[in-house]
Amino acid sequence: MDDVSRETTGVETEPASALVVFGDRLPLARQFAAALAAHGEERGLIGPLEPPRLWNRHILNSAIAAPLFPTGGRVADVGSGAGLPGLVLAIARPDVQWVLVEPMERRVAWLEEQTAQLRLDNVEVVRARGEEWTGGPVLDAVTARAVSALRTLIPLTAPLLRSGGELVLLKGANAENEIAAAEKVIRRYKLTDVRVETVGEGIIAEPTRVLRATRAA
Repeated sequence: MDDVSRETTGVETEPASALVVFGDRLPLARQFAAALAAHGEERGLIGPLEPPRLWNRHILNSAIAAPLFPTGGRVADVGSGAGLPGLVLAIARPDVQWVLVEPMERRVAWLEEQTAQLRLDNVEVVRARGEEWTGGPVLDAVTARAVSALRTLIPLTAPLLRSGGELVLLKGANAENEIAAAEKVIRRYKLTDVRVETVGEGIIAEPTRVLRATRAA
């Protein structure tokens, strides 16, 4: 899509960095971006201000974290919503099994539709809240993006992790302060090596802050 198309449709032009991030998976990312731009607002998945920053603020911001997940692992995205980051990560990492956990029926329908249309055989959609997960502490990693503050998010995500599993949470500029406010919850759920990393600097326009922590035995 060129700059003229952006002006007429209000949808952000695909940045050159998309090819760097997605490689040969870029056609699937384009397909997802087009579907989200066309239907996301009407289906209550994204707000009216999001199409002009869909690639940089949302898709690439999610996908840049893809290398942080273990090869062959099973990973949940809690509160998957529109599929940010879960569907985007599933596109970028076909070697990982993704479980998209989402309680709202209309969002679950969207996730299932996109999984089918994109032919992603590495995705399972589960209609539930994080605290309703019944599979036990079996996952290699759990991620979430823009769900809630860390002290609220940890009880929804850490119980899903196996011993030695990792939280990989996409956070905002306040991530370091959230760690300080969540000290008691971090201890309660036996999280170690808690730190914030910035990924994507020099690659994408809006680098991503990722909070990482390991669940001890």
